[in-house]
Amino acid sequence: MSETPRYKYPLKLPASLKETVVRLAKDDGVSLNQWITVAVAQKVGAVEVASEFLGRRAAMAKPGALEHHLNDAPDVPPVPGDELPPS
Repeated sequence: MSETPRYKYPLKLPASLKETVVRLAKDDGVSLNQWITVAVAQKVGAVEVASEFLGRRAAMAKPGALEHHLNDAPDVPPVPGDELPPS
């Protein structure tokens, strides 16, 4: 059985973030490399699960299904900072 190929990637982190990651890896009792690898894997999993979930939900959407909610929304000015940019 062959080992999964591994690739080196020069990662540049801000000093404060690296210090935190080093501390967290030490607290977990793993190497910095292993901690970062697991963190990346968790992020990839979360993005893929979210994408799959949202894709399934979008496939069930029906045109006009939100229209009654939009019609019920009050006609008020937006919260300051939420205005649409001028066109």
